[in-house]
Amino acid sequence: MRKQKLLVAAFLLTTFLNACENDEIATPVETTAETPATIEDQSNARVGAAGISGINWADGRDNFVDSWVIPSGLTSSDTYSSASAKANAIISGFQNRMTGVNTVRLPINPPSVAERWWGIYTGAIDMTLNKGMKVILGCWESNSSKDGRIDNTAAFWRMWTTVINKYGRNNNVYFEVFNEPHGYNLSQLKSIYVEFLSRFPNVPRGRILLSGTGFSENVTGIGADSRFNGCLLSLHNYAYWASKRSTAAWESDWRSRMGNYKNRVVVTEFGAPMNSGKDYQNGPQSDNEIAYIVAASNVFRNDQVASVYWPGLRDNDSYSLLRRGGSGNNITISTVNTRGAFRVRYGWGLL
Repeated sequence: MRKQKLLVAAFLLTTFLNACENDEIATPVETTAETPATIEDQSNARVGAAGISGINWADGRDNFVDSWVIPSGLTSSDTYSSASAKANAIISGFQNRMTGVNTVRLPINPPSVAERWWGIYTGAIDMTLNKGMKVILGCWESNSSKDGRIDNTAAFWRMWTTVINKYGRNNNVYFEVFNEPHGYNLSQLKSIYVEFLSRFPNVPRGRILLSGTGFSENVTGIGADSRFNGCLLSLHNYAYWASKRSTAAWESDWRSRMGNYKNRVVVTEFGAPMNSGKDYQNGPQSDNEIAYIVAASNVFRNDQVASVYWPGLRDNDSYSLLRRGGSGNNITISTVNTRGAFRVRYGWGLL
């Protein structure tokens, strides 16, 4: 009996060691139209700043709104309880359809935090956190302005005070000061970030995201300022910003926008049409959008850059990676483009 136990133990040990060796393999796995991108991972590696592997959950109207930002699936008539229940279904859908996702980027603006919606919206935020996810809360300006500048400075600082009083001590909540600040030059933008750090000195810098200049399109100027050492850098880049590039040219473009700060970069927005039927895994890289997605995921994986796809879920957005179904609290989530999902997850260091 003892001998049998020893033989079994030896077998199990050998199996375990072989499994460990196999886990180190990070070669992309081919999928077919019948094989969804939620296949078993060959690697559980995470790449990039804070190990962030995320998607955006956005308002169907876009996050530039004049009133409350209401992510797809929630409604203005929700309660804390119903918002929490809906978030439970939606985040479960994210986790099932995008295995390895660990972060959700959510919008805020001054009206959403100053008015009664905040007491409801926190139901969705809290549930997202309760399901083991990190949350990035980023500030959007209003649609009527849309000039890349803070609409009301006093309301802006009141908003951030309320948000940080609520979530400042939660290590899984990150704060993105201002989305796409294209209305400011580099010096002006730095002044805003210096004030944020001065007002909220107890928030760890590793949980603060500073958007790059322009449409968050280049982080080198902010990254080079030693006053912001330790802060994360939020970067955006889209395929439609260029009419035609090869995969190699897109890879070079990504790296030029990050400079020497890739270890602090979180790409909080990147995306391309997902309802077009394009094969972002095996399609022709002569196509600008395919070249862009392939290049992005290559750079994220190889250079170890954190990324958050835009959008993971936004109703009626051609770029949305996922689709919402059902009604009320009975929400279902399906994948729009499994090959696109494959590439996003590949960029996270998975597959």
